[in-house]
Amino acid sequence: TIRLVAGDIKFDKKTITVKAGETVRFVVTNKGEMVHDLTLGTEKVQAGDRKEGHRKEMLEMMNKGMELGKMDHSDPNAVTIKPGESKELIWKFEKAQTFEFACNVPGHYESGMKGDIVIR
Repeated sequence: TIRLVAGDIKFDKKTITVKAGETVRFVVTNKGEMVHDLTLGTEKVQAGDRKEGHRKEMLEMMNKGMELGKMDHSDPNAVTIKPGESKELIWKFEKAQTFEFACNVPGHYESGMKGDIVIR
């Protein structure tokens, strides 16, 4: 189990190291005053291009008028956390590579609300 605390525009960790083949339970608690999300994935999965990307997906949902606190992630690699709330995410890291954990609420990633997951 890895515990993360989300504050306003920051996580309490910048780097997490796990072993390839390891299954990790992330418990993230939002101690800030804004809604955050926790998304696991490569930089491409985080940022997105025309076909994929969590940050792009969240921006599109907001542009359609969806409130951040009411977004329901159906993605297995992401959870939305309201202020004062804790959520869990379980992920198996298959191979050695570098992933990111990030908040993709518009503007949060760009402000530094992200970190590296090094898989050895």
